[in-house]
Amino acid sequence: MAKKKLVVLTGAGVSAESGVSTFRDNGGLWDNYDPQVVASIEGWYRNPSLLIDFYNLRRMQLKEVKPNAAHLAIAELEKDYDVTVITQNVDNLHERAGSTRIIHLHGELTKVRPEHGVYDDTFSEKEVFDIGYTEIHIGDKAPNGSQLRPHIVWFGEAVPKIETAANAVMDADILLIVGTSMQVYPAAGLYRYASMDTPIYIIDPQDVPVHDKRITHIKDVATKGMEQFRKLISEK
Repeated sequence: MAKKKLVVLTGAGVSAESGVSTFRDNGGLWDNYDPQVVASIEGWYRNPSLLIDFYNLRRMQLKEVKPNAAHLAIAELEKDYDVTVITQNVDNLHERAGSTRIIHLHGELTKVRPEHGVYDDTFSEKEVFDIGYTEIHIGDKAPNGSQLRPHIVWFGEAVPKIETAANAVMDADILLIVGTSMQVYPAAGLYRYASMDTPIYIIDPQDVPVHDKRITHIKDVATKGMEQFRKLISEK
């Protein structure tokens, strides 16, 4: 018998317990950095050196953290389900925990790609390559001669994998949403692609701005919420 398809949509809350700073919570990155400066395409063209330094620092910080119990629990779901992880996170903690099918909506911190023309965010996956936790600098060039830039989807840029993610949600037998504020679009609207008979579980300690009869809200942090989710689906 084929395994049920389980799609897991994750946000910053799933990595927060590993020590990765979130953006929107109190004490998060937005308290210390203006998103229009360090997370927008306008910011890149205004001051690329600042953005390179910012993401070099985040890459260095990522090296020091580890997957937590929530990442590991999501990876372990592959024993019983056909799992696709759709993540808004740019860290590699899902990979390091053992998940094997991951769609990164907002890019990947450990990867870089060439910059193209002004406000031209089109690129080929063949141009993207992994640098691990090393730094890049102004003057570091891609094979095509362009300046290297972080492989991050910034404000003002399209989300190239959103259609792939939507298709995965449409095929899901179960949708699990972990640690996302449901305020960042287009990712926040992905749950609407689930069929009307697909159960939706949301793990978040805060109230979420989503009202749908299909939703079961597990009001807890990601690590404890994953334990409750496993119990709920094992009882089905």
